[in-house]
Amino acid sequence: MEQAQRRRGAELEAVLLDAAWDELMETGYTRLTMEAVAARAHTGKQVLYRRWRNRAELVVAAMRHRTGSIVGNVPDTGSLRADVLAVLQRMADRFETLGPEVVHGLLAEAPDLDPEVYTRMAGVMATIVKRAAERGEIPTADVPDRVLTAATNLLRHEMLFAGEPVAPSTLTSLVDDVFLPLVSGTRERSE
Repeated sequence: MEQAQRRRGAELEAVLLDAAWDELMETGYTRLTMEAVAARAHTGKQVLYRRWRNRAELVVAAMRHRTGSIVGNVPDTGSLRADVLAVLQRMADRFETLGPEVVHGLLAEAPDLDPEVYTRMAGVMATIVKRAAERGEIPTADVPDRVLTAATNLLRHEMLFAGEPVAPSTLTSLVDDVFLPLVSGTRERSE
């Protein structure tokens, strides 16, 4: 009788994340359980809990595994406008893949997520703005966090409340009408 080879490390994590993604796509967020994911991965739920504290963290990890990390692959097209459009398009594509039910489920469990989840886009946008300043496209990379995340936060708002795929014209408007004017201008800040 042949004994099954024990999975470990990255191989095991990939199996777990694939199982979580498949379960999420098949049953939806509200019916997804750690037990069902473990059963699909042919392991015990304690294996999941050693890596992720709860369902929300597991789903975020599965989403990044399946759709890629924006943080791990910040666009660098050589143009501020194109870089920001690329980030917004990836966010919109991810939302369309997940669907509003998953996103709303994650929002309902937002307190269960690591606060880092909410600050990731500021880092992405800071990298993009820094590169643009170095190329001379904008006067400075020293912009407030609210400005850095204006386009991504407005896109999240659009996705959450529209409940339908975001039109390319919306992405273009967020970049051309909101983000670029904010980072291109300089203003005196009151201390």
